[in-house]
Amino acid sequence: MSELTDLSLSEARNKLLNKDITATELATAHFAAIKQIEPLNAYILTTEDKALEMAAASDAKLAKGQAGILEGIPVGVKDLFCTKDVRTTASSKILGNFIPTYESTVTANMWTDGAVLLGKLNCDEFAMGSSNETSYFGDVVNPWQRRGDDNKTDDTKLVPGGSSGGSAAAVAARACLAATATDTGGSIRQPAAFTGTVGMKPTYGRCSRWGTVAFASSLDQAGPITRTVRDAAIMLQSMASYDNKDSTSVNVAVPAYEKALTGDIRGLKIGIPKEFKVDGMPAEIQQLWQQGIEWLKAAGAEIYDVSLPHTKYALPTYYIVAPAEASSNLARYDGVRYGLRVAGDNIDEQYANSRAEGFGAEVQRRILIGTYVLSAGYYDAYYKKAQRVRTLIKQDFDRAYEKIDLLLTPTTPTAAFGIGENIGDPLTMYLNDIFTVSVNMAGLPAISIPAGLSADGLPLGLQLIGKPFDEETLFRTADVMETAANFTARPQLMAK
Repeated sequence: MSELTDLSLSEARNKLLNKDITATELATAHFAAIKQIEPLNAYILTTEDKALEMAAASDAKLAKGQAGILEGIPVGVKDLFCTKDVRTTASSKILGNFIPTYESTVTANMWTDGAVLLGKLNCDEFAMGSSNETSYFGDVVNPWQRRGDDNKTDDTKLVPGGSSGGSAAAVAARACLAATATDTGGSIRQPAAFTGTVGMKPTYGRCSRWGTVAFASSLDQAGPITRTVRDAAIMLQSMASYDNKDSTSVNVAVPAYEKALTGDIRGLKIGIPKEFKVDGMPAEIQQLWQQGIEWLKAAGAEIYDVSLPHTKYALPTYYIVAPAEASSNLARYDGVRYGLRVAGDNIDEQYANSRAEGFGAEVQRRILIGTYVLSAGYYDAYYKKAQRVRTLIKQDFDRAYEKIDLLLTPTTPTAAFGIGENIGDPLTMYLNDIFTVSVNMAGLPAISIPAGLSADGLPLGLQLIGKPFDEETLFRTADVMETAANFTARPQLMAK
């Protein structure tokens, strides 16, 4: 790790503006770091030539005082975002060597603001997973390691969380200053919690979904993973925009989020949902949650107990709605128009062969679940009922926000677990999203910040959930909590 890669995004931006460093130096240092963390398998494609061209262009702009808010900042992009003339696979065999002729709106916004593309980041296949073990390109390894009773590190390779595991691992290991990610049921916040990073899931409709490979269209939302709350605020300001190419994009002005970090949360009303106090919650998670409450109290916030009675239905509802939408979205991968094609004796056999070979086991599982719940005779019993429950979940939040400004919960029920430990048990894997899926069901913004370490030295996160399009209050409160937590621990497997 060099001094340049250890900078936060905001620190690097200031040094670039002050001409203490150049964008080319910053990009070059990060490619050296990427090479050192290759065993983590965070990147599945690097774009060094393109990055150095972009960095040189940024240096020219910086010399003239024409800097965008991300000018010269090297970032990684989750391989779910289409990047023009750069391979995009959604970490799936079925997309093969798909090279888009267009740019996603989110990444286009960032390039306009001067960001530099380091490469494409590994993720669970089509964003389906909670551990980054379903990627066609192999598992991503968490840069953190467990610490035993003798204070020595355990050699067990840990998951970084998913689906945005490559994004989280790269940011934690100092192999990019920030990364794009997507969140369908917790896929930004859960990996952020597992890797000691900040994960911001904006309000549904805040960031355009155009040009982002779809998993579940009514749940997917792009957001950033960074090392600080301030960095997340800067990233989201660039990523977010109204986009008439996306029918779910909402025409709401994008604030200068960084200005929201005033350090003052006096009088804010914070709700503690009793339904999140689940049976079997580890004592260290409960203690961290209580510590978060104390930090907010000390900063002048007011704490209230609230009830979200339909929370217990969020997980089963999610695992009906998301697979149903996935089965519909993934129908386009048929071996005809693009991607993998496996020949058959007739068109039906070609479809079946291409999909059987191109999709991994988890994607096939979710397509089968989704097709089942949408089929004749089961649509009313499952999918239609799930949508009704989803409305009730949203109404719970609406009622709570009549009295409070934010909710505070844990981000995950445990710290990171070992690669291979849970992959054979889908139910245990799905339970990783127990604290996050309700946010997606209601379309709300939420942020995870690193707040402490587990007994074996692994990061644990706390989650703040806000009102629709009130990311400013989330950032302001998260900034105060970040200061109180003073999380300075570093992962062991990062570039040295």
